[in-house]
Amino acid sequence: MSKQSQLMAQAHLHMPQGVAENYRYWGDDRTVFVDSAKGCKLTDCDGKTYVDFRLGYGPIILGYRDERVDAAVVDQITRFGTLSGFSTALDTEVVMQIKALCPQIDKLRFANSGTEAVMGALRTARGFTGRDRVAIVEGSFHGLYDEMMWKSDIEQWDPHGVAAPRVIPFGAGIPASTRDLLDILELNNFDGLERLFADHAKHLACVMLEPIIGNAGSISASQAWLQRLRDLCDQHGTLLLIDEVKTGFRVAPGGAQQLYGIHADLTTFAKAMGNGYPVAAFGGRADVMDVVGSHKGGVVHGGTYTANLVALRAAHATLKILAETDAFQTIDRVGTQIQALLGRVFTAAGIDHAFAGPPAMFGIHFTPHVPTNYRDWRKTDSALYQRFAWHLIDAGVMLEPDSREPWFICEAHQQVDLAWLEDVATGALRLAMAA
Repeated sequence: MSKQSQLMAQAHLHMPQGVAENYRYWGDDRTVFVDSAKGCKLTDCDGKTYVDFRLGYGPIILGYRDERVDAAVVDQITRFGTLSGFSTALDTEVVMQIKALCPQIDKLRFANSGTEAVMGALRTARGFTGRDRVAIVEGSFHGLYDEMMWKSDIEQWDPHGVAAPRVIPFGAGIPASTRDLLDILELNNFDGLERLFADHAKHLACVMLEPIIGNAGSISASQAWLQRLRDLCDQHGTLLLIDEVKTGFRVAPGGAQQLYGIHADLTTFAKAMGNGYPVAAFGGRADVMDVVGSHKGGVVHGGTYTANLVALRAAHATLKILAETDAFQTIDRVGTQIQALLGRVFTAAGIDHAFAGPPAMFGIHFTPHVPTNYRDWRKTDSALYQRFAWHLIDAGVMLEPDSREPWFICEAHQQVDLAWLEDVATGALRLAMAA
């Protein structure tokens, strides 16, 4: 009996589905129990080692157990402590680092997760505008917050029909009333964008989106569509809220907004900001952020562990490395090389394929053309991709089996044997096609 089976049986006695959060459950036989992680590799409880392209859904930007970041955190813990409930000089130092990389940020507040950052940013947008409605984009994920947990039921949608996908909650326990103030846009649909503002501009506090959608295989906004959204927000006094929980400090020093040259009024950050330590933030224009505070009529923001010193020291070290070394160039180079070798594998097998997104977090879609929205993803051969992914996992390449999750690249991936990876991918695809 494998150790995985033993741990799974024991865990079922103490946690729902035997896991600490829903997305870690891959079935009783496949749920992974990690024993250790270093660089770009994981070792599971039975001693099997994987090259990891999942990276905890994206936080690992340098590599697991990066000595530079961990040493800074250990120094913080042993010399200064972890939590006091008061301000420290480190708070401002980290904000200044972020502002140096992200010119759209004038002022900022910290949080502990992407979900918390989104909650704070949404409340701030509503507090500033005095409006209640919010619009999001189909296929995006903005955290485990009731109002954001509505989605297009793409799995049950007929891509050959004329009806739009139904909008459903992510799961049970989400009150129907949380849908009342939420609009859902189709990415890159200009007509839908115009209709949104024609119908709801007077009540629309913000439009929130990931320009590079981290839960839809890095399908991305076009430059023209994002610019039109920016212009309409300016025209109608609606705030543009760009969620960079996945893209921030990953796809470029200044995130997706640097790649597009289009800046938001409010931005959320998390994940790569701390190389795996739990830290997040939201910030933006000074006049918008100044509605946050304990003054009369101010937006309430807080949290016991907000700006805790372990998280901030990790962010300080990570951002310093990203700003002062060639880490981004390394990540882009390796991501480009991996895309190229995978492209050779797919082409040799006669598989139509397209890559979406930048080298640091790219999606793979088995289709002739790069998808332009979430509905296009439904038309890809996602079943072939899933079989391909499971065979990769069996061969020691860790990734999410669902093609809606990108391949994440970290600095430590420069150590990967690319010839080995190409051979493994070739074998995995052969098995997937034979099924």
